[in-house]
Amino acid sequence: MTATKGRVAAAERGQTRIADRVVAKIAAQAAKEAVGPSPGDASAPRATVSVHRDTARVHVSLELGYPSDIGRRCGAVRRRVTERVETLAGMDVPEVAVQVEQLHAMDTGAGAEGNGR
Repeated sequence: MTATKGRVAAAERGQTRIADRVVAKIAAQAAKEAVGPSPGDASAPRATVSVHRDTARVHVSLELGYPSDIGRRCGAVRRRVTERVETLAGMDVPEVAVQVEQLHAMDTGAGAEGNGR
């Protein structure tokens, strides 16, 4: 028996299904990576997904420090979530909705002293 005779064709091997909750965990971790350190009392990012075949639509809820460039940070979250879900789960991600749930005042005491260089 040759190696090619013993192999099963790709179409006959079956398929791998990745659970929605796994994709949601990947998305939440990616959002956490993109946001960086959060204020001490902020909750970790949460994600929900809707998966249809090889496509995942993602909704991320997060809390950010204030003041910050909210648009830039949300854009970074969209890019990172898309990249990680596509890489780790092999799914297309046409939509990542980011919802900022709450803003937390950043401690600006030390930063204000450093601005007067």
